[in-house]
Amino acid sequence: MNTLKLGGLATAVALVSVMASCSNKEGATNTATTAKTETAAVAGKDQIVYVNSDSLLTKYQYFKDLQAKMETKTKAAQGDMGAKTQAFQREVAQYQQQQNTLPADQRAATEQRLARKQQELQAYQQNAGSALQRDQAAEQEKLYDKVADYLKVYAKKKGFKMVLTYSKGNSAILFADESLDVTSEVIKGLNEGYKAEKK
Repeated sequence: MNTLKLGGLATAVALVSVMASCSNKEGATNTATTAKTETAAVAGKDQIVYVNSDSLLTKYQYFKDLQAKMETKTKAAQGDMGAKTQAFQREVAQYQQQQNTLPADQRAATEQRLARKQQELQAYQQNAGSALQRDQAAEQEKLYDKVADYLKVYAKKKGFKMVLTYSKGNSAILFADESLDVTSEVIKGLNEGYKAEKK
């Protein structure tokens, strides 16, 4: 089971349609702000801005903590599965050493028991994998909600109508003026909110 993937989590900031529908329903506008002090400040008249999702995910502390949490869970599940598999393999090896000395009925009973154990082990592995996937999906949803909620408030405050997401090699934006990049300010706000939440 792989840990959280950036590609899957990039959807956490792909808020174009969400933000557009929110501003239509509530009259709320979408979030963003100035990215770098050296670029021109984004004014309220610039109603569409963008966030670099690659930077957001690598610099947002909540995402880093989430990744570490999922890696720990994955390693624990792999360790547990490894221990169960080794125990089963030892049992099979022991049977193979003794099978020629066992009576036919005992051999058949042992083989049936080992076959059942193998099926149980496979079922356990599938269930553990499914549980990790469910955890991952739930955590991705939490991440998406955190970013979306922050951007809704931030966009309304700044007067933006839409926040686009940009990701190198996976973006509909071919060019955008750097003055519209609000990534740094969004990351700063998200991290400040997360830090306050942890206290």
